[in-house]
Amino acid sequence: MQSSRAGLPAQEPLEAWLAANVPGYKGPATITKFEGGQSNPTFRLDAASGSVVLRRRPQGQVLASAHAIDREYKVMAALAGADFPVPQVIAYCENTEVIGSAFYVMELVRGRIFWDPRLPGFLRQERTALFRSVNETIARLHTLDPEELGLGDYGRPENFLRRQVARWSKQYRASETEHIAAMENLIVFLNDNFPPEEQSRVVHGDFRLDNIIVHPSEPRVVAVLDWELSTLGSPAADFAYHMTAWRWSPALLRGLEGEDLQALGIPNEPAYRRLYTRATGRADIEHWEYYLAFAVFRIAAICQGIAKRALDGTASSPDAVVMGAKARPLAEIGWNIARRLTA
Repeated sequence: MQSSRAGLPAQEPLEAWLAANVPGYKGPATITKFEGGQSNPTFRLDAASGSVVLRRRPQGQVLASAHAIDREYKVMAALAGADFPVPQVIAYCENTEVIGSAFYVMELVRGRIFWDPRLPGFLRQERTALFRSVNETIARLHTLDPEELGLGDYGRPENFLRRQVARWSKQYRASETEHIAAMENLIVFLNDNFPPEEQSRVVHGDFRLDNIIVHPSEPRVVAVLDWELSTLGSPAADFAYHMTAWRWSPALLRGLEGEDLQALGIPNEPAYRRLYTRATGRADIEHWEYYLAFAVFRIAAICQGIAKRALDGTASSPDAVVMGAKARPLAEIGWNIARRLTA
């Protein structure tokens, strides 16, 4: 976290809004921007009344369906009611005159965030315990009934994969900065090989280690963050996205490929998948490689969007150029997965 007000305008309108909408608020707040994050800028607000987190939509031109913080707020409010580990949301502001874009405020959850899935500094048994806790958390999400959560209208469950491939193809086209043959081939493959639809569930859309808060001293999940891509859809696709880290190296994008997982105490891909299928009551995940190819395609499209925002000067993270450059190698990984299925 850096001591900076970067991304926030004059404090007076925000202070007035906080006083009116955050129970017990006593300012003024000291504002610091959290490091990392390629999408919605996120800030810690420390005041005499305590600490909260503010998450805002980026300023400037952004893709039409991206940065949906209103959906983040809605889904977290619903999941908190089911005792699922998310921060408690406090208030939402759609008035862009307060800080220049819509935003919401939520509780500050104390804990740790890890970017490297190899978890350096952990004991072997701690890694095993944390990976099991993460697996149990996504499995629990996928067993919750959207209707019972009050999220029956949170998305259109029918034709989920078809709409997702179309959406991310459109997002990719809107942010394309160069021709990537592997991405073009991958788009054709995904459109020609849709698996049968499965029962719809709430899906996170970006379920990875650095979107999880870990207990301050114990190897267990205490909160899941960053719900802007959440919707109703395929749990298998959501879980495959979560498992893409097993398919690339640490050097490319914080992956696990090539690591001695047994020595680290981290389950290999089949073992981790079995944990999930047992917890969700599935026999297995059919068409697994298709779901993986789709997941890698999505990540490549996201990186391409970051590349475009870096060129336009609207990216939230200073690492946006580096992240954007990963679109091509990721597309090649996705196409290699798909090509083996068609060989």
